[in-house]
Amino acid sequence: MKLSSFMSIAALVAFLFGLAFLFVPVQTMTMYDVTLDISGQYIARYFGSALLGVSFIVWFARNADSSGEAMKAIILGGFILSATSFVASLFDGLYGPGNYLIWSTVAIYFLLSLGFGYFQFGKS
Repeated sequence: MKLSSFMSIAALVAFLFGLAFLFVPVQTMTMYDVTLDISGQYIARYFGSALLGVSFIVWFARNADSSGEAMKAIILGGFILSATSFVASLFDGLYGPGNYLIWSTVAIYFLLSLGFGYFQFGKS
């Protein structure tokens, strides 16, 4: 897969989840069988805001020179974000309060980690 295609997919995923967590956090987490109190709603909105920011960074960088320093930084940041989120979601799946849908989040972060990891470490 080309870097620009992968970055487009990553941006779209971040954008959709960002919108969901920013504008309808209670309904989004209800799908995972998790109830948010008012503090949790605000934290979810901050998370959604961060995802929206990431989505725009990745989207507008998708066609940049892949050997440039900015692109290298974005790819490394994407790898760190997706790898740590994979670990967090894995623990959530194993020990968290939600339902089976959390495993879709584990899979998404795993695939994003593989993609960013490939472009960071594997592709010459």
